[in-house]
This record gives sequence, C-alpha cells and structure tokens, in this order.
Amino acid sequence: MFKIFANAWRVEDIRKKLLFILLLLLIFRFGSAIPLPGIDLQWLDIVRGGGEGFDRDFAMTVFSMIAGGGIGSLFAMGIAPYITASIIMQLLSYALPYFSELKNEGEEGNKKIQQYTRWLAVALAALQAAATVFSYTNFNQSGVNLFREGHQNLFVYALATLAMMSGTIFIMWLAELITEKGIGQGASFLIFANILAALPNGALALWIMVTGESPVMGSLQVALILVVFAALIAFVVMVHEGERRIPVQYAKRAVAAGRGTMPQNFIPIKVNLAGVLSIIFAMSLLQFPQQIAQFFPGAGPLNTVTRYLDWNHPVGAILYVVLIFMFTHFYTSFAVNPRDMAENLKKNGGFIPGIRPGQPTSEFIQTTVNRLSWIGACFYALIAITPILVERFIPELTGIGFGGTSLLIVTGVALEFVKQLESQLLMRHYKGFL
Repeated sequence: MFKIFANAWRVEDIRKKLLFILLLLLIFRFGSAIPLPGIDLQWLDIVRGGGEGFDRDFAMTVFSMIAGGGIGSLFAMGIAPYITASIIMQLLSYALPYFSELKNEGEEGNKKIQQYTRWLAVALAALQAAATVFSYTNFNQSGVNLFREGHQNLFVYALATLAMMSGTIFIMWLAELITEKGIGQGASFLIFANILAALPNGALALWIMVTGESPVMGSLQVALILVVFAALIAFVVMVHEGERRIPVQYAKRAVAAGRGTMPQNFIPIKVNLAGVLSIIFAMSLLQFPQQIAQFFPGAGPLNTVTRYLDWNHPVGAILYVVLIFMFTHFYTSFAVNPRDMAENLKKNGGFIPGIRPGQPTSEFIQTTVNRLSWIGACFYALIAITPILVERFIPELTGIGFGGTSLLIVTGVALEFVKQLESQLLMRHYKGFL
C-alpha cells in the first residue's frame, strides 16, 4: 500500500488531486470548529469536555461522528442529511417506476436523480437543523440553554438554523467537488475525516487506562482491546473483499476452446453488497424519534419511547439488529435483479454449469443472493453491536467512538481509495506504453 502511495505521489496529476482532497478536508474540519451565531462558548467547552454532568458519549457517538460531531458548530449536521437523502433516492430508484426509468436513461437520468437528491437533502437539513437548534435551548433535557443571554430569542434561533442549513449545503458542495476533481467518493472521504478526527480522544482514553489507578489491569484491558481491534480489521477486510463467484460458460466460446484451454468466466456477487448503508439507515431511523422528541422536551411518553429506542438499551439494541437485517435484505433485493441477469446470460449464449437457462438460472441466482444477504446481515449486526458490548464491559471506552461501524467505514473507504489509485496508475502506465 505504501508503495502505491509513493508511486502515485510521483505522478504530477495524481499528486495535485491528493493535495486538492487534503485542502478540502482541512476546510471541512476547520468549519466543524466554527460556532453557530449566539452560542455561548463557555457552555460549549463544558459540553464538549464532558463537564458539569454532561456525558462525552452524547457528543462522540458513532452517529455523531458520521454526521459531523461538532456540537454547536456550523457543520454540526455534517453530511448526514445528504447521506440519508441518497439512501432514500437509491431505494426509490428501485421501488418507483418513474425513478427506475430515470436510472435507465443514463447520464441525463442520473443528473435528474442527483438534483432530486440535493433538494431532498436540503429539506431534511431544514428539519434536522430546526430540531437541533431547538434542542440547544434545553440541551440534553438538562435545562441548559447553549445560547448566550440576550441572544435567546426567535431571531437568533432562526439565524442559527439558517447557518446550520448553509453549512450542510456547503459540505454537499465540498463532497461533489472531491468526487468530480479528486479521487473516489467525496461523501465517503468526509465521513472518513470525521472518524479519524476522533482517534486522538480514543488514544487518550487508552493512555488514561494504562496510567490510571490500576496500571496492570489497565494494560491488560488495553492489550485485549488492541487484539480485538486487529481481529476486527482482519475480519472487515476479509468480508469486504469476499465475493461469491458463480461460474459461467458460453456455448460459442466452449466450441472455440475445443482446441485449447477454455477461458474462465464468472458472475461476482459481493458478500458486502449493501455496504454500510444498512447500518447508517438503521441508525437514522432510531435517531428520528429523538429528533421529534427535541421539539417536545416535556413529553413523558415520548421521552420513554426514545429511552427504549436508544441502542445502549437492550430493547433498542435488539431493534437495531432487526433493522439492520431488514435493510440489508431490502437493499440486496433491489440491488441485484436475478431475472435480468438470467435474461442477459441467455441472450449472450451463456449458462451456469448444471443449471438450465431461463427461470432455473434466475432462481439459482436469487437463492445465492439470499444466502449472501444473510451472511452480510450477520456481519453488519456483529460489527454494529461490537461497540455496545465493548462499552458495556469497559465503561472507560464510552464516548470515544470505538467500534466496528466506524472501523467498517474507515476500512471500506481506505480499500476503495487504494483501488482507485491503482486504477489511475494502471491507466497512465498503459497510456505511456501506447
């Protein structure tokens, strides 16, 4: 991997793209530190530092790291509304005929879908910004108003809501710039930067465990954490790169290969087909009642529901796993169309050895996809539940963002980025050869 980066850095065009990505990521992280209009900076430091009875895990959950993690900042929502809008549009493109037709129109259809995604993201950002600003007036239901005295009025709240919306729109623009002029997906890079920005807090928590009241016990816990961390990395890479290769033969090629070795053809179906979308969508759905509860801080029944829906609660954790399974199967059922794959094979004279063309081929592919989706759902559930179990048994790690979900995102983005660099280098190698 380091050799790939070294080779890429020597290519001027790729080096400019890497520096461009780094510049935009620095701008993004700088914006996460800019406070909203009217915010009391003293209270903000107390909240972010976990003082005065405020828990650090409120400020540093996995979902907040994905969203942005900067409580009270201009980029407090981060890229979260855009991600949610993208997931909704992906589902609609498979569920509704209108969006399915747009998807099949090629580049023009994708431009229209992208425009709809932007408008939906703006609408979601407006709703979430209003709920977030309203929650700052009674932060964490503690009676603390994060806005300064003399600025606790409707005008300041509306201005803060507009500023937070503008920050999200600016982040959407940064993500599209990275996608267009950089390497890889811009939204993934922004989430990647948010998670990496939380690593110093995690390292500090581990250091406190080693140098605390019981250094021997703390050192053993840190050693166990590092072993689990390394095992999770290996497990994530294995499943992320895993795929089921369905062998395929073509009648014409089989005849032509009678005088030599027949070429190997296969249909690759990845185990990690849904990616991290199922986890993010499950998180968003569980967080939605909390967003509604922020508008009604005194509603007892609603607060009880949100408490049970928290994934640190046994009921919320079980529901979290169930939602991951549901969204994984739902996404997989739309992402792979066995009937079209069987028809394309039949038109091109291809067949799966031992399976008759047509409907039997479609059923075989569907069965294979269903089995892979079960494996993928189990993998996602295990990854998502890991931080909950770790924080339950090792409370010192609460709020530092340790967990499989962030690791899954970081590993996936890193592997995809390395593949993009390899393809860029390979393309330039062939250009130079020609």
